[in-house]
Amino acid sequence: MRLAAWIGAAVMAGVSAPGAGQGNEVRVSAPNRDYAEVPVRFQIDAPKDFAGVALMKGSVPVPVQSRLLGTGKAEVCWIERGLKKGETRTYRMAFEKVGRPAPPSGVIVDRSGLNLDIRIDNQLFTRYDSTTGPNKPYFYPIFAQGGKRMARGYPLENLPKEEKDHPHHRGLWFTHGEVNGADFWSEGPKAGKTVTTKVEATQSGPIYGYFRTTTDWLAQDGKKVAEDTREVTIYALAEGRMLDLSVTMKHKDGPLHFGDTKEGSLGIRVPESMRVKPNSDGAGQGHIVTSAGLKDAATWGKKAEWVDYYGPVDGETLGIAILDDPGNLRHPTTWHVRDYGLFAANPFGLHDFGPGVPAGAGDHTVAAGGAITFKYRIYLHKGTAEEAGIAKLWAASIDPPMVELR
Repeated sequence: MRLAAWIGAAVMAGVSAPGAGQGNEVRVSAPNRDYAEVPVRFQIDAPKDFAGVALMKGSVPVPVQSRLLGTGKAEVCWIERGLKKGETRTYRMAFEKVGRPAPPSGVIVDRSGLNLDIRIDNQLFTRYDSTTGPNKPYFYPIFAQGGKRMARGYPLENLPKEEKDHPHHRGLWFTHGEVNGADFWSEGPKAGKTVTTKVEATQSGPIYGYFRTTTDWLAQDGKKVAEDTREVTIYALAEGRMLDLSVTMKHKDGPLHFGDTKEGSLGIRVPESMRVKPNSDGAGQGHIVTSAGLKDAATWGKKAEWVDYYGPVDGETLGIAILDDPGNLRHPTTWHVRDYGLFAANPFGLHDFGPGVPAGAGDHTVAAGGAITFKYRIYLHKGTAEEAGIAKLWAASIDPPMVELR
């Protein structure tokens, strides 16, 4: 069984849950490539008294995490490291009837009202802030391993040598410049708002942290023009920080229309020292590279499966890669990525990205009652894109290890 995409898990057809006290043999193999560090996820029928799973490799317990999905299924996840091409590993899995206490370390999701702090090994990785922005939730601050900042501070903090432009570039966010006629990208007086209405679920664990929220998209007059469900999974990896984001949007009362504009959609404003074009204080020695081999300013508006933005941060080369899920609209997406530090995936801005593309070519409408899902993998890493193996990360994401349950 192979996963079709990295966010969510495929169902293992024909597999039933073991009885009490019984176990399953799980085989993980790498027929096509090496895997340095990759999440392995699958679903299985869960017994009524499901409280978790235990995983053993011989006599050695393997850190594993699981959760009920509300469909009679349980999802199981762990991290495979150093799996070589042609290798097969065999595990023994059994269901547990007694839940384990919350881990003291790993990935911890702490909720405070509608805000969530995510800590990895007792250090803050990021905060999902739903309450302080004028019109949207966002992730800020964002830290790499070692505590170095991976997003521009302005307008949330006044950090040295930062430009004070584009105040709507707040940390990491998801919006769009034209949804059913309303602008959700800017923060001007005519802009709409994306408002978190509920934190539906959270989970902490040794492998990942997870949360699910609902969000209303409100036009400037307060009219609801869309709603979404956001699912976020953050993995504890040895070589970096990985965040998977899924946003499913719909509009119950009519069509859902996305306009052709460059002002969208998933965005992050990188640290000033990482930008390609130096700012007025001389900060900026970074680079942009895409899966298609384009670099720096030439990357803007072009299609790519992934893009990596890297450069110096406090004396060390660090980077941010965004991978576009193969199931996304118009994959591989176009990129609103700028040499001054804006880094955004946007499948809609075709006319602006041009040249010679007619106005409206990037429009997309979802029929009333329908839905559209956007999925992205964000990876914070050390070194350049080549040193961090972003091309290999992409290959592992779309072609994960084979999983067999016997």
